[in-house]
Amino acid sequence: QVQLVESGGGLVQPGGSLRLSCVLSGSIFNLYTMGWYRQAPGKQRESVATITSSGTTTYADSVKGRFTISRDNAKNTLYLQMNSLKPEDTAVYYCNAYAPVAALNFWGQGTQVTVSS
Repeated sequence: QVQLVESGGGLVQPGGSLRLSCVLSGSIFNLYTMGWYRQAPGKQRESVATITSSGTTTYADSVKGRFTISRDNAKNTLYLQMNSLKPEDTAVYYCNAYAPVAALNFWGQGTQVTVSS
Protein backbone atom coordinates (compact mmCIF):
# COMPACT_ATOMS: atom_id res chain seq x y z
CA GLN A 1 0.00 0.00 0.00
CA VAL A 2 1.47 3.31 -1.11
CA GLN A 3 1.44 6.10 1.43
CA LEU A 4 2.55 9.71 1.28
CA VAL A 5 2.98 11.48 4.60
CA GLU A 6 3.56 15.23 4.69
CA SER A 7 4.98 17.24 7.55
CA GLY A 8 6.38 20.68 8.25
CA GLY A 9 3.35 22.91 7.89
CA GLY A 10 2.39 25.55 10.43
CA LEU A 11 1.84 29.21 11.15
CA VAL A 12 4.49 31.66 10.00
CA GLN A 13 4.70 35.43 9.67
CA PRO A 14 4.95 37.11 6.27
CA GLY A 15 8.53 36.99 5.05
CA GLY A 16 9.24 33.84 7.01
CA SER A 17 10.26 30.36 5.89
CA LEU A 18 9.03 26.81 6.20
CA ARG A 19 10.25 23.48 4.86
CA LEU A 20 7.73 20.80 3.97
CA SER A 21 8.65 17.13 3.77
CA CYS A 22 6.86 14.17 2.21
CA VAL A 23 7.87 10.56 2.74
CA LEU A 24 6.72 7.87 0.32
CA SER A 25 6.38 4.29 1.50
CA GLY A 26 5.14 1.10 -0.15
CA SER A 27 6.61 1.71 -3.59
CA ILE A 28 9.75 2.62 -5.47
CA PHE A 29 10.37 6.34 -5.09
CA ASN A 30 12.40 6.63 -8.29
CA LEU A 31 9.39 5.59 -10.36
CA TYR A 32 7.60 8.83 -9.71
CA THR A 33 7.57 12.43 -10.74
CA MET A 34 6.88 14.12 -7.41
CA GLY A 35 5.02 17.34 -6.86
CA TRP A 36 3.62 19.81 -4.39
CA TYR A 37 0.13 21.18 -4.90
CA ARG A 38 -1.92 23.55 -2.79
CA GLN A 39 -5.53 24.43 -2.26
CA ALA A 40 -6.71 27.62 -0.62
CA PRO A 41 -10.24 27.99 0.76
CA GLY A 42 -12.74 28.45 -2.05
CA LYS A 43 -10.14 27.83 -4.75
CA GLN A 44 -9.15 24.92 -6.94
CA ARG A 45 -6.08 22.84 -6.22
CA GLU A 46 -3.08 24.18 -8.12
CA SER A 47 0.39 22.95 -8.92
CA VAL A 48 3.18 24.61 -6.96
CA ALA A 49 6.26 22.68 -8.11
CA THR A 50 7.23 19.33 -9.59
CA ILE A 51 10.44 17.34 -9.87
CA THR A 52 11.18 14.31 -12.03
CA SER A 53 13.19 11.32 -10.88
CA SER A 54 16.21 12.80 -12.67
CA GLY A 55 15.82 16.17 -10.98
CA THR A 56 14.13 18.35 -13.62
CA THR A 57 11.96 20.93 -11.88
CA THR A 58 9.01 23.15 -12.74
CA TYR A 59 7.49 25.96 -10.69
CA ALA A 60 4.35 28.01 -10.70
CA ASP A 61 5.08 31.62 -11.63
CA SER A 62 3.76 32.77 -8.25
CA VAL A 63 6.49 30.90 -6.35
CA LYS A 64 9.48 31.17 -8.67
CA GLY A 65 12.51 32.51 -6.84
CA ARG A 66 10.94 31.89 -3.43
CA PHE A 67 10.28 28.14 -3.30
CA THR A 68 12.67 25.27 -4.01
CA ILE A 69 11.60 21.68 -4.60
CA SER A 70 14.07 18.85 -4.05
CA ARG A 71 14.13 15.13 -3.48
CA ASP A 72 16.34 12.63 -1.70
CA ASN A 73 15.89 9.34 -3.54
CA ALA A 74 17.87 7.44 -0.90
CA LYS A 75 15.42 8.58 1.79
CA ASN A 76 12.24 8.36 -0.33
CA THR A 77 11.61 11.97 0.64
CA LEU A 78 10.39 15.06 -1.17
CA TYR A 79 10.99 18.58 0.14
CA LEU A 80 9.67 22.06 -0.46
CA GLN A 81 11.71 24.93 0.93
CA MET A 82 9.48 27.99 1.11
CA ASN A 83 11.07 31.40 1.68
CA SER A 84 9.70 34.94 1.66
CA LEU A 85 6.25 33.59 2.42
CA LYS A 86 3.24 35.76 1.66
CA PRO A 87 -0.32 35.65 3.03
CA GLU A 88 -1.48 34.43 -0.38
CA ASP A 89 0.63 31.30 0.12
CA THR A 90 -1.81 30.22 2.82
CA ALA A 91 -3.30 26.88 1.79
CA VAL A 92 -3.32 23.16 2.43
CA TYR A 93 -0.25 21.74 0.71
CA TYR A 94 -0.44 18.26 -0.80
CA CYS A 95 2.29 15.90 -1.89
CA ASN A 96 1.74 13.98 -5.13
CA ALA A 97 3.45 10.97 -6.70
CA TYR A 98 2.78 10.44 -10.40
CA ALA A 99 3.95 7.64 -12.69
CA PRO A 100 1.99 7.92 -15.94
CA VAL A 101 3.60 4.89 -17.62
CA ALA A 102 2.25 2.71 -14.83
CA ALA A 103 -0.99 4.72 -14.46
CA LEU A 104 -0.15 5.46 -10.83
CA ASN A 105 -1.15 8.63 -9.04
CA PHE A 106 -1.12 9.08 -5.26
CA TRP A 107 -1.84 11.95 -2.88
CA GLY A 108 -0.88 12.72 0.67
CA GLN A 109 -3.34 13.90 3.30
CA GLY A 110 -2.15 17.50 3.18
CA THR A 111 -0.48 19.88 5.61
CA GLN A 112 -1.76 23.35 6.50
CA VAL A 113 0.43 26.37 5.86
CA THR A 114 -0.81 29.66 7.25
CA VAL A 115 1.03 32.93 6.62
CA SER A 116 -0.25 35.64 8.90
CA SER A 117 0.94 38.33 11.25
